[in-house]
Amino acid sequence: MLMMKERRPAIRTVDGWARSVLLEAGAIRECEEHGWMKDRADLHAHERARAMAREEPPFDLSPEEAVAAIDEMLASIGDTCPECLSHP
Repeated sequence: MLMMKERRPAIRTVDGWARSVLLEAGAIRECEEHGWMKDRADLHAHERARAMAREEPPFDLSPEEAVAAIDEMLASIGDTCPECLSHP
């Protein structure tokens, strides 16, 4: 009997990988109305994402490079949706 292990979806860029890890860890979420990613400001979720990156780095990255990619993605995501702010 053929058994298949559940696999994560194929991600083609480091940014895409970092975004998916942050979503999986619960560190970011999508604005329900506009689709922008928003930082949940949950320090425990941020640390979970870093731990996931250290344990399973992608694309021949070192664990340190994977954590740096997570931190760069977090730095690029705000805690509010830009479109929600412009439409009161």
